[in-house]
Amino acid sequence: MEEKLTYDNWNDQVQAKLNARLKDFMDVIKWAFQVYEDKILYSCSFGAEGIVLIDLIAKVNPCATIVFLDTGLHFPETYSLIEEVKQKYPNLNIKMVKPSLTVEEQAAEYGNKLWERHPNLCCHIRKIQPLARELSRVDAWISGLRREQSIGRRNIAYINKDDRFKSIKICPLIHWKWDDVWEYIKLNNLPYNKLHDNNYPSIGCEMCTLPVKDGRDARSGRWANFQKSECGLHQ
Repeated sequence: MEEKLTYDNWNDQVQAKLNARLKDFMDVIKWAFQVYEDKILYSCSFGAEGIVLIDLIAKVNPCATIVFLDTGLHFPETYSLIEEVKQKYPNLNIKMVKPSLTVEEQAAEYGNKLWERHPNLCCHIRKIQPLARELSRVDAWISGLRREQSIGRRNIAYINKDDRFKSIKICPLIHWKWDDVWEYIKLNNLPYNKLHDNNYPSIGCEMCTLPVKDGRDARSGRWANFQKSECGLHQ
């Protein structure tokens, strides 16, 4: 087995060789589980890309760990989809990871509807801190980022050094287009979040997600009233 690339032994030359050697998304996923074994997880929001990656990952490792950051503020459709996925892939280890504070405890400490006043702090408490705890137990994580999604994601590679979480971030779908995602879902008859049928290309917490008008950036419905388009997990 080849040497495991971790945050502590990061090497730019090794990264460049890996990104040149890995030919496609399945190569990336197979490599990830061969090298990191049980020291890798997939952090999934259960959007369209997430459903595709779950299906691909299950073909390589049917018992993989899938982490969902359960903020307690997601759409009912998202929670319903997760239950469908659990039934379809019973061997996957789907973990509902919650923040240290409930929504009520957060309101008591920071005031009601923190997401309306300080969305960055709300995301930090309900997403970043919980994921940091999970990633502290592994060496690498998989993400469904695609270059097409936004300007800030155009330079993502298959294998990335993740300075925020001191980890290795692996992104198998970087070259996929939105149409590719949906073609795969339909060809494989996969369950998906029904909000996608109502102009929600990117789905997060219910309070911070709006439908997107035709022609707009896919993430323009996230935190629409703020100068913010990322929760902070990806930098």
